[in-house]
Amino acid sequence: MRGKLIVFEGIEGAGKTTQMQQTQDWLSRKEQGKTSPRYVIVTREPGGTALGTELRQLLLAGGQSRQLANYSSLHDRTELLLYAADRAQHIEEVLKPHLEQGAIILCDRYTDSTFAYQGYGRRINLNFIDQLNQAATGGLESDLTLWLDVEVEMGQARTRKRGTSDRMEQADLAFHQRVQQGFAELATAYPQRIVRIDANAGENEVQQQIQSILLKWLF
Repeated sequence: MRGKLIVFEGIEGAGKTTQMQQTQDWLSRKEQGKTSPRYVIVTREPGGTALGTELRQLLLAGGQSRQLANYSSLHDRTELLLYAADRAQHIEEVLKPHLEQGAIILCDRYTDSTFAYQGYGRRINLNFIDQLNQAATGGLESDLTLWLDVEVEMGQARTRKRGTSDRMEQADLAFHQRVQQGFAELATAYPQRIVRIDANAGENEVQQQIQSILLKWLF
């Protein structure tokens, strides 16, 4: 495909949303004036499609969507399969069409999150998750994954400052520590695809790290 899929990953409070928006603005300016400028879009999982928005409500917002009752009893495998359904729809409806048109896509979470959260965090079999990811993605991998690595305690402190927390953010400390371990092991296993960003730094410094990497990688 002609476009590029750049994924932002990390635990809760890593600053992905802020950094993605700043990166989109910066990349859009870099493309201006080119003979064949590429357009830059931002999307997310779950929630990058109309179906995904509903699934995001089911997975993160406490079950208000569809008036689902007793949502706290959602089984771990059910959670995993809902994420896979979101991804399959997202790829066919958003990612593939824009990649074929040559876009630079900045995506908030992708397959590595499934390994980290449902594999390491929920302790679901990693081989099963790999098979499910392959089925959902049809083999579509990120061209580059930026792992915003922040200390678990700092990430949780940042989420508390927001005043509200979603279902995933409300998990206990041990869960988030396992998720962090998952991202670290993935970065070690796939150094050609995953690049670590020190997200413990200030907002501007983190953005400078991202821009430095993308200058070498894209331009």
